[in-house]
Amino acid sequence: MPRLSMVSRADINDPLVEYIYDKKFPGRDPASEKGQTASGAPGNYEAVFAHSPDVLEHALRGFFLKQSKQRKLPLTYMELAITRVGWSCSCRWMYSEHVKILRGLGYSEDALIEIQSWQTSSQFTETERILLAYADCIVFDHGRTPDLLFDGLLKHFSEEQIVELTYIASMFAMHAGMIRALRLEHDDYKERVREMPSPAEYRFVNSEPAPLPRRD
Repeated sequence: MPRLSMVSRADINDPLVEYIYDKKFPGRDPASEKGQTASGAPGNYEAVFAHSPDVLEHALRGFFLKQSKQRKLPLTYMELAITRVGWSCSCRWMYSEHVKILRGLGYSEDALIEIQSWQTSSQFTETERILLAYADCIVFDHGRTPDLLFDGLLKHFSEEQIVELTYIASMFAMHAGMIRALRLEHDDYKERVREMPSPAEYRFVNSEPAPLPRRD
């Protein structure tokens, strides 16, 4: 279960939340009846964010913005950046969902696998590699981007497209963090980094180690 409760249909008093529930959870209450989305995800993002309807609306408008026909950046490029963001942020749900979208947009299975190691892959064009490198700058370097890389962006994308790419990649990096923090969707799992068991008799001893043998 997510770290926060899911809002029951009986507790909804907001028209936007009611609309989303009817679309996302038709005929059921996500708080009391388990289900899944068409792609197989638990589908609890909206049911948790429904605690704050205006925040949910803000998030959904961001998702709708990506899908808008007003975008100048092709959807394939947006989805490639989002998929890499999902991988780089260790967000299982984001990576999984957007790999599926890229598959539907025609990417090969080899390319989908090699998004994880795009730096050594031959599956991507120069334009795609520049885009993937920029997505990594947004996630790993918090937006710090070398001038040479940005010059490459300017060669392959218009300024309007770069604004769209920057905003969408950054927005999904934010969502990846929230999904992991609240343990939503496929990211509902316990912390994996922990102390591993030792033999019962093990005790750390703070003593100077014996000298190593000489090798000459």
